[in-house]
Amino acid sequence: MALPWLASGANPLPAPLAAYTGQVVYLDFWASWCGPCAQSFPWLNEMQAKYGDRLKIVAVNVDSDPAAARQFLDRHAAKFEIRYDPQGQLAELYRIKGMPDSLILDRTGAVLHQHEGFRSERVADYETAIQQALGEPSANTRSSH
Repeated sequence: MALPWLASGANPLPAPLAAYTGQVVYLDFWASWCGPCAQSFPWLNEMQAKYGDRLKIVAVNVDSDPAAARQFLDRHAAKFEIRYDPQGQLAELYRIKGMPDSLILDRTGAVLHQHEGFRSERVADYETAIQQALGEPSANTRSSH
């Protein structure tokens, strides 16, 4: 499911993500005003701790006001990388429609999985998608698609 703009070039990842080439990346787009985003941060922290160096969680903030993003982060600690996309260029490249919107990219930058929103009853499905991307056996045998 590689997006068309990922199909060519030596580095398929856009410049803001080029440092993650060769890694499995969980890319999470969020905004300070997004309630489900606040709910997702503890789970993202848990996944980063659980999978460590095998998974790179990168949360991309789309707020145009950096102070709003800082206030959100003061209330919801992030133990993973934060990037900023105030003009929404990265969000546009990945065709992000709502907040939060999450993608799992394989080591080549191809999109393996995408889901919009965050629902606590779906975290097992989200984690199964992570395990599949990492090539690990899944504890949850239900399909995440």
